[in-house]
Amino acid sequence: MRYLSFLHRGMPRYGFIERDGVVDLTQRLGGEFPSLRAFLAGNGASKLDKIAGRGRADMALGDISFLPVIPNPDKILCVGLNYEKHRLESGRPKAAYPTIFTRFANTQVGHEQPLVRPRESEQFDYEGEIALVIGKAGRRIPRERAFDYIAGFAAYNDGSVRDFQSHSTQFTPGKNFVGTAGFGPWLTTRDEVADPSALELVTRINGLEVQRDRAGEITYPFEEIIAYCSTFTELVPGDVIVTGTPAGVGHARKPPLYMKPGDRVEVEIVGLGTLVNAVTEG
Repeated sequence: MRYLSFLHRGMPRYGFIERDGVVDLTQRLGGEFPSLRAFLAGNGASKLDKIAGRGRADMALGDISFLPVIPNPDKILCVGLNYEKHRLESGRPKAAYPTIFTRFANTQVGHEQPLVRPRESEQFDYEGEIALVIGKAGRRIPRERAFDYIAGFAAYNDGSVRDFQSHSTQFTPGKNFVGTAGFGPWLTTRDEVADPSALELVTRINGLEVQRDRAGEITYPFEEIIAYCSTFTELVPGDVIVTGTPAGVGHARKPPLYMKPGDRVEVEIVGLGTLVNAVTEG
């Protein structure tokens, strides 16, 4: 199943992909769950079999505007330096624990929506990543049960304003300019992914491949990230965990390759979907 959040005629809605269209669950479920986050929290999937005509789309994909998969997460947790080759190209020391930082919800844009390079910087860098969306609440989750808490997977561009990111040892300023992260196009549910460690991530700038790696190469696997994060905070449905970027970021290239207005950026999780964003300035 592929779930998405979107705008239709200016109204926020959510649903799932059916062939080349969208089934509008906001309408079909009578407003019982006002958002995809609420749908996940309320186990809305258990009600899908009762929907009349669920195999018939309510609208075409061309009639909607994509929102971030989860527009209103309780929290967004990001893992830094989680691919060893990226850590090395960044010149950062090896850490004994995952490097965790946070994003705010208003930094996210949906598929086909513009990423915004802030006017304060020309060092706007791409970071293609795999995002996990949490499907049920948990605290101190054992590693061996971690996959039970994943609702699904989506592509993410953890755009970084590099000069602001390097103002101190804290990443927060460089990761939280409004509109700097892409999230989408949809959430592919966990049951559709036989082996999450085999997921392959590819990033392209204007058609040029700049990153490619598999999830099996990350230092802290998905289950370890969930176990670690749930130790210091309760994970709740709709939470987003962005799991790290491979080597090949623009900041490490010679000369650097930063995103600029007019660029087209793609982050693909092979077999699951491709997030596409143009770049503008604001």
